[in-house]
Amino acid sequence: MRIKTRLIHGGIDGDPHTGAVSVPIYQVSTYKQEAIGVHKGFEYSRTGNPTRHALETYIAEIEGGARGFAFGSGMAALSTILSLFNKGDHLVVGDDVYGGTYRVVTRVFSRMGLEASYVDTSNLEAVEAAIRPETKAILMETPTNPLLKVSDIRALADIAKAKGVLLIVDNTFMTPYWQNPLDLGADIVFHSATKYLGGHSDVVAGLVVAKDAKIGEDLHFVQNAIGGILGPQDSWLLLRGMKTLGIRMEEHEQNARTLAKWLSERSDIKRVIYPGLPDHPGHELIQKQARGFGGMISFDVGSAERADEVLAKVKYYTLAESLGAVESLISVPARMTHASIPAERRAELGITDGLVRISVGIEDVQDLIEDLDQALS
Repeated sequence: MRIKTRLIHGGIDGDPHTGAVSVPIYQVSTYKQEAIGVHKGFEYSRTGNPTRHALETYIAEIEGGARGFAFGSGMAALSTILSLFNKGDHLVVGDDVYGGTYRVVTRVFSRMGLEASYVDTSNLEAVEAAIRPETKAILMETPTNPLLKVSDIRALADIAKAKGVLLIVDNTFMTPYWQNPLDLGADIVFHSATKYLGGHSDVVAGLVVAKDAKIGEDLHFVQNAIGGILGPQDSWLLLRGMKTLGIRMEEHEQNARTLAKWLSERSDIKRVIYPGLPDHPGHELIQKQARGFGGMISFDVGSAERADEVLAKVKYYTLAESLGAVESLISVPARMTHASIPAERRAELGITDGLVRISVGIEDVQDLIEDLDQALS
């Protein structure tokens, strides 16, 4: 079954009790037991809910893993993964990760004794050099947020396996439609499902898939113990949203490629970052490990003042946090999604005050170009 068909027919299909073609919303907290410990697979909705179970089964199948998990946000998903580790454990983390990832590692889990080193994961030698005897995992994004650096998942998986550590990949930007890190050797893949998987700016959620059953069992224990689970209403919204993931991602990417090429031809833009452009350093690599380039573009207009002018003038781009929705969203990472990263650290990475990030929507691309043209001019 090819992926676009699998998005429609994968997982648990409909409701066998009534013939309903979509999974029902089981708005329930607890379940009647026939006797003590004798039940129909569900005891309490923190541990398991039929609607959430359908979603978890679905994402595991789509990502090619043994077990899936749904959480109340992407950060709840990541925090559950990080809770697998112990005091004194060390992680190698990508240097250009989402600001919330940096924040939770450095300001929350560091208080519990989890240590981290931040490394450019597109530099394999640097990653290998950062691994210590106490290192337990490599945590990465590819492409990264917001600089869209591309890292070699298969090569990093080989390093992780040789060193006896886990490879954890944030696949939010690419989605399982374009990229499947577990097939390339990763151990855990996770998503802020708020973004492309939901796709309509109407749900906050996180999804995790474990490659093997043992890691899946460990994750389920922590999920149940901490309890940051996704409710049935939002689980249903994700199940509905992901049915159209394929056609949406194709449109996102086509628009992004057209817009990036147009931006790259302008003389008033300092740089345009998009993996689909031939001059992007990761252009060839992403073609080897993914089926597309995604719908995210970053470009530098030169200053914070000019960025403010552009954002004030656009009509079809919504100034907002988040990404991956049908509408185009525009932001300045240095003062929005990555504001939690210290200014000196942002400067080192190249997240300038004039860097603008666009999550390209599925509007008519000519409208998007004309709108951005008038704002830049």
